Amino acid sequence: MDRRKSLKIIGLGSLSSTVLFDACKLSDKKKPESGAATVNGGSSNTAAGPDRQPQEIEHYNKVIAGTFFTEHEMATIAILADIIIPKDEVSGSATDAGVPDFIEFIVKDMPHYQVPMRGGLRWIDRECYRRFGKNFKDSDPAQRIGVVDDIAYPKKARPEMSQGISFFTLMRNLTSTGFYTSKIGIEDIGYKGNQPNQWNGVPDEVLKQYGLAYTEKEMKECVTYS
Repeated sequence: MDRRKSLKIIGLGSLSSTVLFDACKLSDKKKPESGAATVNGGSSNTAAGPDRQPQEIEHYNKVIAGTFFTEHEMATIAILADIIIPKDEVSGSATDAGVPDFIEFIVKDMPHYQVPMRGGLRWIDRECYRRFGKNFKDSDPAQRIGVVDDIAYPKKARPEMSQGISFFTLMRNLTSTGFYTSKIGIEDIGYKGNQPNQWNGVPDEVLKQYGLAYTEKEMKECVTYS
């Protein structure tokens, strides 16, 4: 898959708005401070305050306390994530952005994703066993891509691939959401956000056009031309 030509059309266009919205809510509610570990290796405030209520802290600590995916499942997720968003000349890969850890956090925070994700991971392993006699993780890169190609394009896929299609669509949505809400992903699309600037006042020729002018006090205190 060509990342620059297709992912930003397919991936960003198919971002799960629910996942993206909830992920943003999580980052708003759980602003890190020095203390406990966060999803991507930062730190998290463990004391209640204006930004985090006691019930939010309790829920967050409960989410990060356990592990959902097995080691094998996490390895499979990492491979799939890097197939969806590989490293290129512009930025790092999905795993460089911490996407597997993001997905682990999301499925624990939003349990309705657990069955589709685990079932999909088992489906892709069974499909590889059927074709190659080994699981997805242990298959050759070309074999992996062959399976992914059969489920990555819903309009072209065979009907019998429906379960794999549903899984890969979810996997792509979660990967894209995790990547493009990370520091690497934000830099990848060139998003600058709100930046401070300097207003140099209304140009003198515009003021003259309307018969106006800054007072001497305004010129000293408020206006700086560059």
